[in-house]
Amino acid sequence: MFATPAYAQAAGAAGQGGTAGAIISLLPLLLIFVVFYFLMIRPQQKRMRALQDSVQSVKKGDTVVTAGGLIGKVTKVDETEVELELGPQVKVRAVKATLAEIRPLGGGKPAND
Repeated sequence: MFATPAYAQAAGAAGQGGTAGAIISLLPLLLIFVVFYFLMIRPQQKRMRALQDSVQSVKKGDTVVTAGGLIGKVTKVDETEVELELGPQVKVRAVKATLAEIRPLGGGKPAND
């Protein structure tokens, strides 16, 4: 019913080396976080920074895609809004923050007709 002295001594030795064991057990979690940072978080931050820079530098004549999927040509730029021409005689105003993609003036490829 009682533990033998051999088992009792082994349990005491395991308790003293617990700090090193805890560090070793946390090492895989740390490694996973580092891999996630370099493969997912950092590239996403770069893409977001590039999009913010391009949204701030949008100018008249650029073709833009909004987050709602509308594609239009910029006709007027304000500090927080842009005016888009979606078609002949169809103009809308959009908030700059909703722009998802900016295609520079003349940057499109010609169609393969």
